[in-house]
Amino acid sequence: MIALALVPLAAFLLALLFTPLSMKLAWRWDLVDRPGGRRQHEGIIPRIGGIALYAGFIGALLLARLLPETWTPVSHDPQETVRWLGLVLGSTFVAAFGLLDDRYEFGSRPQYLAQIAAAVISILFIIFIERINNPFSPGQIIFPPPIIWLLTIFWFMGAMNTMNWLDGMDGLATTVAAIAALVLAVHMLRTGQESVALLALALLGVGAGFLVFNWPPARVFMGSVGAYFLGYALAALGIMAGARVATVLLVMGLPILDVAWLIWWRWRHGKPLGQGDRNHLHFRLQDNRGLSPRQIVLGYALFCSLFGLIGLMTASTWVKIGALLALLLVGGFVIWWASPREVASRA
Repeated sequence: MIALALVPLAAFLLALLFTPLSMKLAWRWDLVDRPGGRRQHEGIIPRIGGIALYAGFIGALLLARLLPETWTPVSHDPQETVRWLGLVLGSTFVAAFGLLDDRYEFGSRPQYLAQIAAAVISILFIIFIERINNPFSPGQIIFPPPIIWLLTIFWFMGAMNTMNWLDGMDGLATTVAAIAALVLAVHMLRTGQESVALLALALLGVGAGFLVFNWPPARVFMGSVGAYFLGYALAALGIMAGARVATVLLVMGLPILDVAWLIWWRWRHGKPLGQGDRNHLHFRLQDNRGLSPRQIVLGYALFCSLFGLIGLMTASTWVKIGALLALLLVGGFVIWWASPREVASRA
């Protein structure tokens, strides 16, 4: 099991190596964020650090394939190589599109089309939501093909948009993604999926390495290239971990709830759904409650870790449903608490 230690270490070191290189590319291509508007950071910050996340992840995955067989876990899934390829190809596609988005700042329609295309790639490589545990009786609910397609597309689009909207504060998206990767890796190791756990550990490694530069005050932002890559990778790994959709929902519940609230709020007030503003929860915690970026990131980390731990501690569908309901209540209170009183009263 040497690979279980070597792969995340390699991913960490590759992220440390590639992040400064991505920063140099950002300066050369003028892909930087300047203060102004909803951006309230200090100084000019390179914004395509996600290149390092993607490159470090793929590099670690390729390293795992090159290690001697005696160093790596045995795979028990005959389709694992197909799914591995789907993860790599899908990640490459969304990272490339994200980099183009960082350059040209596409509107919402091209972004949604790219997200659908990414989900189709995953489906073609057998990464899809086919069944869920039946909470009312023993056994599982198996979906017909049209529902499989709709659920999988919705799952990938939701993950990528959530990570993209979460990436508004130093270190926040990276921290949440790293916690989700850790929870998935622990689950895979506990259920005998050591070969798949390597993938989650690689994502954890690049996240930790990138945080060295992205922790507040950040020296680099991940940009769309990083947000899209992390969203796709987490969505795919959640399925590859044995369709642990509920577990991923518990870890990322607060960011997902914030996205749902924002969509509802913008629709109610006639605002474009893809419009950038400072109405995200992390901005409201900073603007309305005076919390620092580090306090906000640590608060998110505590919240996500707590509910991720609940997901790991139980296999009961009903307990997870109860935890999701508790998350809705607690998360809803946090969103209300962080809102200005005039906004909270209208909402």
